[in-house]
Amino acid sequence: MRILIVDDEPAMHQSYRQVFGGNRAGAGDAALGAMAAELFGDDDNATASAMPDAPADFDCDYHMQGLDAVAAVQDSIETGERFSVAFIDVRMPPGIDGKETAKRIRALDPDINLVIVTGYSDFSPLDISRAAGPADKIFYIAKPFQAEEVIQTATALSHRWEADAQLKGAITLLEEQKLELAANESRAVHIANHDSLTDAPNRLAFLRALGMAVKSDQLFAMAMIDLDRFKLVNDTLGHLVGDELIRIVCEILQDQFGEEGMVARLGGDEFAILFPISGEDDAVMQSERALKSCSASFKVMGHSVQGGASIGLVVVEPGSTGDPIDVMRRADLALNEAKRQGRGIVRLFDDSMDESIQFRRQIENGLSGAIQKGELKLVFQPIVAREGLAITGFEALIRWCSPEYGMVSPGLFIPIAEESNLIHELGDWVIDEAVRTLKTWPGQYVSVNFSPRQFRRHNFVGHVVERVTNAGVDPQRFQIEITETAIFDNVERAAETLFKLRQMGFRIALDDFGTGYSSLYNIRRFALDCLKIDRSFVDGMGKERESAAIVHSIIHLGRALGMEVVAEGVETEAQLQALRVAGCSHLQGYYLARPMPAEDALALAQRGSMVDTSTQDLDEQEPGNGTNG
Repeated sequence: MRILIVDDEPAMHQSYRQVFGGNRAGAGDAALGAMAAELFGDDDNATASAMPDAPADFDCDYHMQGLDAVAAVQDSIETGERFSVAFIDVRMPPGIDGKETAKRIRALDPDINLVIVTGYSDFSPLDISRAAGPADKIFYIAKPFQAEEVIQTATALSHRWEADAQLKGAITLLEEQKLELAANESRAVHIANHDSLTDAPNRLAFLRALGMAVKSDQLFAMAMIDLDRFKLVNDTLGHLVGDELIRIVCEILQDQFGEEGMVARLGGDEFAILFPISGEDDAVMQSERALKSCSASFKVMGHSVQGGASIGLVVVEPGSTGDPIDVMRRADLALNEAKRQGRGIVRLFDDSMDESIQFRRQIENGLSGAIQKGELKLVFQPIVAREGLAITGFEALIRWCSPEYGMVSPGLFIPIAEESNLIHELGDWVIDEAVRTLKTWPGQYVSVNFSPRQFRRHNFVGHVVERVTNAGVDPQRFQIEITETAIFDNVERAAETLFKLRQMGFRIALDDFGTGYSSLYNIRRFALDCLKIDRSFVDGMGKERESAAIVHSIIHLGRALGMEVVAEGVETEAQLQALRVAGCSHLQGYYLARPMPAEDALALAQRGSMVDTSTQDLDEQEPGNGTNG
């Protein structure tokens, strides 16, 4: 252990030499442990284990003046043989005093322990601590001192210095490992999102960027590029030449579209580009410029290779779609059309390239006139109480009989209406027709499904309240059915909307319960009257233990929270009995009754119970589904 001693009195140097000159084993060792415990608060066992059997072997360096001591500390840092403890006299005329010496030493070596030795000082301990802190590395011994006091302090502080050095080394190692882990994580993220051949973004990264683009309010274009006759290059010149050609083309595209665009390699010889545009003509112009750049003659590994490409292009307007996969599909359809027409061209997507889009457009056009033409109607499926099979309500289900397409499934035309403003017009008609029919029933409620887009409609609450109350219907007889999808996008707004509806007296039912994002959370958060068990769980009750367990759990949860629980899709006697035994409060499904016209629903409502029809033979009935009951 290296000890630095600074004192301007030769007699003090002799005293220090006597203290550190020999082995003082014996009575001093016991006091040594007590001294360490007093200085650092260690318990007896810790102190005993930390202290050696004999005092440490000290290497002392003596100096008469502060400047010499400071120079010695500087030299110790440069050689790596640093001091663990410095004993400093405060009053050392001439030259710098002990306070200034301690300050300069601390500036050079933040780890050294300083022991201020003085019989009289012009400075208070607080002054010295401020100049040469931290306070936990400054200690004081008064003159005249006892030899045991000095040796005990030197030994304890030297061992502390060693422990601090080991701890500092461990912390440094941990910091290095932390930096290495961060670098490895960064490399892993980069590898996961970039193509190994070109280092361009890969399909995963491109889809993420495209997903953000379709949600933005910016006009943009997506181009799908495929190299023409690339297989011929691989077959005749080898895969190394083919790989190098891909790298060359990727660099050309990245240079052309710059930082504002994104060029990704999707795989093989296929690239995708995302770039901002001012309009359709701008998108075509930039794509044709890219096509020309890729159609030059390249020198690749000593071979002359004639490049070529085909491009499929789609222009995406703000709010026109929220599906990045659909955008890629359209670009791919345009690319296929470019290849079909002879390659080496740019084709802009239009609806004629997609038969399904044409059909959807035809359905949309037909639906827009279906209301005025009287092609739509509502059918009603009973919701039956467990006890006595009393009819408590009906779910209103929409049907469309098109002269051109026949019976069109709601599963087809509802999503199409959802993508356009037709859903609002359709929804208004459903509300009006449902409450008109409801007024003929003796007391049952009607349950109406609302889509996510309807639920997000501006002033949704006011709109529903106005149409229901203007019809003279008590809101308590009108149940609003929503799915968790409708409320998940904006939880705060959904909670506020449902609270307002409940305040107005409307019933709220959570449809398809158990299939959403955060069902238990939603039950606690939102104002609900009813849970509707998804028919997939009811159907699986007799086939798998998991479905039965889920159904039982939902029933118990609903009962505990004072809610009605409606099991949808009841299609067999066994399901009916199992649900009744489980305590499900309400039932709905083909086994009890199919969706029926308004006049049949009125007759059933007036009878008030399903007792006479609950045992009917349904062997020849088709199974229901979530849309048709």
